[in-house]
Amino acid sequence: MSKVTMKRSSRRKKRRFIKFIIATFLIFLSLFIIGGLSLFALVQDTPELSEDQLQNPITSVIYDKDGKKVANIAGVEHRLPVSIDDVPIEVQNAFIAIEDARFQKHSGVDLKRIGGALLANLEEGWGAEGGSTITQQVVKNTLLSPEKTFKRKVQEAYLAIQMEKKYSKDQILEMYLNSIYFGHGAYGLGAAAEVYFNKDVSDLTVSEAALLAGLPQRPSGYDPFKYPEEAANRRELVLSAMERHNFISSDRAEEAKTTEVESLLSPKQKNNSYQVFIDYVIEELIAKGFEENQLYNGGLEIYTTLDTETQSYTNEVMTGTDTIPFPDEAFKAGVVLMDTKTGAIRAIGGNRDPESNEVQRGFNFATDIKRQPGSTIKPILDYGPAIEYNKWSTYQQIKDEKLEIDGKEFKNYDGRFHGMVSMREALVKSYNIPAIKTFLELEDEQAKQFAANLGINLEHAYPSYAIGGFGDEDGVSPLDMAGAYAAFGNNGQYHEPYAVTKVEYPTGEVQQLQSEGIKAMNDYTAYMITDMLKDVVEEGTGTLAKIDGLPMAGKTGTTNPPEGITNGSTDSWFVGYTTEYTAAVWTGYETTSTEQFVNQEDARISRLLFKEIMSHASQNIETADFTKPASVEEVKIDMRNGKVASHHTPSSSIVTELFVKGTTIPTEYIPVQKQTTNEDVKQQEEKDQEKEKEQAEKKKEQEKEKEKEKKEKAENEGNQKKEKQESNDKNASDRDKKEEKPDKDTNSKSEQKDKKEENKKDPKDEPDSNQTEQPDSDEEPNNKDESKESNENDNEEED
Repeated sequence: MSKVTMKRSSRRKKRRFIKFIIATFLIFLSLFIIGGLSLFALVQDTPELSEDQLQNPITSVIYDKDGKKVANIAGVEHRLPVSIDDVPIEVQNAFIAIEDARFQKHSGVDLKRIGGALLANLEEGWGAEGGSTITQQVVKNTLLSPEKTFKRKVQEAYLAIQMEKKYSKDQILEMYLNSIYFGHGAYGLGAAAEVYFNKDVSDLTVSEAALLAGLPQRPSGYDPFKYPEEAANRRELVLSAMERHNFISSDRAEEAKTTEVESLLSPKQKNNSYQVFIDYVIEELIAKGFEENQLYNGGLEIYTTLDTETQSYTNEVMTGTDTIPFPDEAFKAGVVLMDTKTGAIRAIGGNRDPESNEVQRGFNFATDIKRQPGSTIKPILDYGPAIEYNKWSTYQQIKDEKLEIDGKEFKNYDGRFHGMVSMREALVKSYNIPAIKTFLELEDEQAKQFAANLGINLEHAYPSYAIGGFGDEDGVSPLDMAGAYAAFGNNGQYHEPYAVTKVEYPTGEVQQLQSEGIKAMNDYTAYMITDMLKDVVEEGTGTLAKIDGLPMAGKTGTTNPPEGITNGSTDSWFVGYTTEYTAAVWTGYETTSTEQFVNQEDARISRLLFKEIMSHASQNIETADFTKPASVEEVKIDMRNGKVASHHTPSSSIVTELFVKGTTIPTEYIPVQKQTTNEDVKQQEEKDQEKEKEQAEKKKEQEKEKEKEKKEKAENEGNQKKEKQESNDKNASDRDKKEEKPDKDTNSKSEQKDKKEENKKDPKDEPDSNQTEQPDSDEEPNNKDESKESNENDNEEED
């Protein structure tokens, strides 16, 4: 290669390198400009640092359905600002250790702190340390909305850096300690020390300081009044952090851990009369991603579905009235009243104890329980899916007969079988066996899917579930049942029950939270179930809940108690609805025992509660009847033959039933033949072999019994002959007596033979006293006609 060529090649390489450098510079410059512009766009609408807001964070406010203020979210707000100079150093260090150990070293944002917090959480459990600095938390709690977006995190970091430039560390820590929410209406460390320990901040011990430092992360979950064990565990994390960062010695940490939480606390505080509803509002918002501390402390305006007048009336009847005679104070009840069309919760009866209702975040028997639903589940797991997927009519014939599954025999509340019954009759009279047989004719997962569409997600769906006998993994609350039943009254549209319509942030941003409706079933399913449940209220097990002049549908439900209790139940339910409102009521004891169970008289209370609350909510409201959709047609059936009635059919033999439009009218009950797999065939063969083996063994036992009987008979005859001979020898002179003896022997032999014949009768003819108790007995076993009794009870009340 010539020198000229080499020079040209070298010049081209230099030019390419220069171009690469320029292009790279331009790319980085572009990225820098774009990044800068993006950062500017993110922070340009960042609110300014406001000393007034930083010093006095805004309390969140609850509004009712009409937009009227109900209360501050914390109930009675309590603030007692403190100066940082009055806070002992060990108390300061308790908060710094658990929230921001490098607080004195960073400039508002601490990348090392984020990595350290992650490591601490992995080693010591989630919550050992937080990721945000104390400065960032002050900004987040007082100036920004709680939404978890990249933009908000950038603004938070930006403001934290600006805040560190403007204020000292002591000032920032003082703002933090005076702004955080500790639960029970206590804002700031000064109020918390008074509420929990009735002390001044300067008198707090290390153990008390650690307990308080653990609360802001989750005031309700670590509430020492309600959850002392969880509070103690959280306190232990704080003390371990203090020890790790050399704020206290290991001896002092261990000493503080051994102090009983209950021994530190002062008496509990009382709260707002709508506290049960407010508690649920908080739970709902937390479930939707809101941070608890900001719910209390972020100046949010929370608009709810609360009907204050109905809520007050619910509180009143829950404590007991002349028409609702609660047996004792331990008897519990849970009630949810909601809008049928929208899912908006109007009132919650969470606890009968007035004092419990005043305790913030107390146990709620309307939303927190998981109990067996009894027969209230039949429209959801049995008859609803049968109509939806198989297009059964309300006249579908089901044979009520002896039913045994895997060695377990099921029975009806009255212990009898009723032969061929319609779906309507089976539901109205709450027979168990037709419900189970309907469930068994559904394909795999259909029942679970139908229930899931109504907000009830089950781990399992066994035959016992068909009548409400749920296992430990599953259970329902009045809130669950109200949401599910409302869909039947809303043409098959399901709305997840909700208590918050919208949240407005201090920045003016509004977040809408109403429940969106989804199609849970076809309109023909919803209407046909509703039509049958109307009969339950008119003439079935739910007549005691009937409200004159109000078109209504509903279902009763009870569950059998543990062994040793007769004529009683564990749970008593009534769930019902109109086109306007849906209400679900549960009653029972927290723990069922031979001393505490729902007797037949107490089982009426769920229906009476429903009647009182639904009547009150529906007064002065025009409640329309349920409208039959075009997909359903009414057919007059001749009950004598199951065919369409003719002009010659006597009116006494005619019944009007509902059919899905386009389906045929069945004349007899034909069980669905399910497809079987090879595995099913193999299992069936194994069962048949086991059965044959058992029969063979049983036959051998019977033959042995026969041989034994023959031997005994032969011995008896020999003894009788011997006695006869001795009698003849001794009384030869008296012929009359000699003849009388054989007659008696003959009679004796005849009686023995009769007794043996009775013993040989098939044991199946005898009533089985060991039948398995089922978790449902809606109708009282001693009453032949509960409908009649309920009507009589209604009449007595009117008199």
